[in-house]
Amino acid sequence: MNGKRRQVTFIVHTDGALESHTYRLPLAAARAVAITLGAIALLMLLGIVLYGPIYRTAARVPGLQREIARLRAENAQVHQLALRLEQVEARYEQVRGMLGGNIMPRRTAELVVAYPVVAQVPGVRAPYETGPSLPTHWPLDEEWVVTREQISASPGGEAHPGLDVAVPMGTPIRAAGGGVVAEAGSDVEYGRFVLISHPEGYQTMYGHASRILVSAGEEVRAGQVIGLSGSTGRSTAPHLHFETRRGGRPIDPRTLLSQES
Repeated sequence: MNGKRRQVTFIVHTDGALESHTYRLPLAAARAVAITLGAIALLMLLGIVLYGPIYRTAARVPGLQREIARLRAENAQVHQLALRLEQVEARYEQVRGMLGGNIMPRRTAELVVAYPVVAQVPGVRAPYETGPSLPTHWPLDEEWVVTREQISASPGGEAHPGLDVAVPMGTPIRAAGGGVVAEAGSDVEYGRFVLISHPEGYQTMYGHASRILVSAGEEVRAGQVIGLSGSTGRSTAPHLHFETRRGGRPIDPRTLLSQES
């Protein structure tokens, strides 16, 4: 059976030309060309999608290589500085040994504290009692100023169970009475503190010290230096927090002070 072959006609007309050009392709050939062009376009699209990240990563490689080179150079400098530090330390130990620096061993523990000796003037009555006694003495010899009074707890307010007394840093703190050190250590609020138990249920608290000179369980006499004033704990300036308690409840320390204090 002979039929007329189907063809696809392309007419190309150039602007300004008087004639057009006609091109005829068999339908099968036109379909093959269209399929081929579509496959090429699809492959190009896939290439762009798949190759894009690879291209971007490849573009970053020179920068990463420069960063690696910089880090390696810095690492080499750190190693050089470490070697120089070791050399300096070795020379320091050598010079220290030559000058006799190793004669005295290094100590990591605190030095032993020599407590002050209280001498009495002949014919003058001793200002402090001996043995356990009530806290009737003011704990400071230096001039002082009370910067904050004792405040009882109130709704919406903050209690302040003792007196804040402004004194220079390092002022000796004396026990207000004789007794036994119940606690001595460090606290978030009080800083370095000493708590002394006295007869008849009395206790005295000394807070914000820069240094403590007694330890828990130690017997202290009235007037003994138990620490040095400071600004540790919840404090903004050097001062002593002096607190007196009876039966665990705070009382005004000034109600117990003797006439000689």
